[in-house]
Amino acid sequence: MLVSAKEMLNKAREGHYAVGQFNINNLEWTKAILLTAQENNSPVILGVSEGAGKYMCGFKTVVGMVKGMIEELKITVPVALHLDHGSFEGAKACINAGFSSVMFDGSHYPIEENIAKTTALVNTCDVLGISLEAEVGSIGGEEDGVVGMGECADPAECKAVADLGVTMLAAGIGNIHGVYPENWAGLSFETLEAIKAQVGDMPLVLHGGTGIPAEMIKKAISLGVAKINVNTECQLAFRDATRAYIEAGKDQKGKGFDPRKLLAPGFEAIKATVKEKMELFGSINKA
Repeated sequence: MLVSAKEMLNKAREGHYAVGQFNINNLEWTKAILLTAQENNSPVILGVSEGAGKYMCGFKTVVGMVKGMIEELKITVPVALHLDHGSFEGAKACINAGFSSVMFDGSHYPIEENIAKTTALVNTCDVLGISLEAEVGSIGGEEDGVVGMGECADPAECKAVADLGVTMLAAGIGNIHGVYPENWAGLSFETLEAIKAQVGDMPLVLHGGTGIPAEMIKKAISLGVAKINVNTECQLAFRDATRAYIEAGKDQKGKGFDPRKLLAPGFEAIKATVKEKMELFGSINKA
């Protein structure tokens, strides 16, 4: 069954490790991540962007697929199905579809509107036992066509949103989505420390986990980060493995490629990437 991310993140914060959110885009990605979590006894969060949800035929289809896999694969570790960078309407749609966790990204609104819209979701999520992630300070890079420059959040605004009763808070500390440029200044731990001082025990979320050096990841976890998002690294691993298979010309004697065999190398590449991240985040054997 699907669970809220609340308990797993509180345990992660108390145990000084982080739970990985790995975005899913199709059946192979979902299966690879679930099996890796089970094999490593790690809690896991499956992230779904609104674009990926649309691609996979809608949020209800995603819920049905994930629940079916959990049952058929005999997955026993905690699994949260989470809307990633959701709009206000998208969050409501995912709640109705059966997601166990949602993110409302109001970071691009004025803080007053971000607070108002987040407040409207807090009570609904509390009643239904759904975890809710909010965001302050835009995350850099591109996510479903939305481009941000990688702001550092205002700690006072972070406190205002955390005090609404959200489950977790994503706060911009110079992190970006996608591949980090060579001139990236790194994470602002001064900002993270200031945010932590304002929000107390609120589990913090680090978006853009691909490419952040291991020592920065570990320091962020020590300062209250309990959830780390990874997407681009899985995309790159899947691309490279699939490309290598095609370039090797392993078709069926001129009949084309068997889709199951074509996607198998990418499936294994995602499993390896997810395990590597779980080891770095310290979530293995924490389920």
